Amino acid sequence: MPVSPPPPRSRHRPVELRRITANGVELNVAIAGEGPAVLLLHGFPHTWQLWTHVMDALAGRHRVIAPDLRGAGLSTRSDDGYDAATLAADAEALLDALGESSAAVIGIDAGAPPAFLLAMRRPGRVRRLVLMESLLGGLPGAEEFLAHGAPWWFGFHREPGLAESVLTGHEARYVDWFLTEGTLGQGVAPAVRDAFVRAYTGTEALRCAFSYYRALPTSARQIQESVRTGRLTVPAMAIGSHPVGRALEQQLRPVADDLVGHLVEDCGHIIPLHRPQALLGLLEPFLDAAGQTAGGPGRDGRGA
Repeated sequence: MPVSPPPPRSRHRPVELRRITANGVELNVAIAGEGPAVLLLHGFPHTWQLWTHVMDALAGRHRVIAPDLRGAGLSTRSDDGYDAATLAADAEALLDALGESSAAVIGIDAGAPPAFLLAMRRPGRVRRLVLMESLLGGLPGAEEFLAHGAPWWFGFHREPGLAESVLTGHEARYVDWFLTEGTLGQGVAPAVRDAFVRAYTGTEALRCAFSYYRALPTSARQIQESVRTGRLTVPAMAIGSHPVGRALEQQLRPVADDLVGHLVEDCGHIIPLHRPQALLGLLEPFLDAAGQTAGGPGRDGRGA
């Protein structure tokens, strides 16, 4: 099977793996580079290795911090705490533990709601916010995307105890389906694929993964309350591809003061692995913000 190629590198920057206690759990964290902090929050079925093809480039000018989220990879498989607010608290505590007063925060899939809540609740901690390929609870704007209901696996994952009982022993095939669909059939590098399969093998690993989906009603209430009482004041970027497209951007526009939106063409859900060069082309100028504002015209011609 062909796989999405990594971007060319000018040089390899070492990645340090550390275990860091944050908000009562131990997080496995990959750290690379020096400079202003950039915090990367992955989704399902991923680990910090989701960012494999973009970390090196970002680490040329930033301190890149990529944790395995609570319950994922080598981080603590906690009994609870998979709602967006607790995950946002995990992220803030991680920044504290690393001595970072603020960071640019990038979240994709399940990592986007906690990134959003962190920016809403602690705007002084988030210099810039990038959200990709996710939805923010029941906020208006995603009606067209949800016209035929949520993706099939949402209901499967949300039923307590069901998915892990069915999938134990078949994890590799299940993870492979998401990786193939998420790259429009191209797949991902074998080392990355194998890391993801290891991370989601076993009943307990699956239980933690599906706890994110079981916490979705709680996360949705937290998001709704955040926009009821405030606005997103942090300069923000919404990036869509297939299948979410513009839905996330449309959810953000009514609540964001400073937003730019982009659509990555011919790209599956797993943007950092499928189209890393295109993603870096959007991230690097936005994060550097050298004489630019987040509300400037986007590459697709859409301004804030």
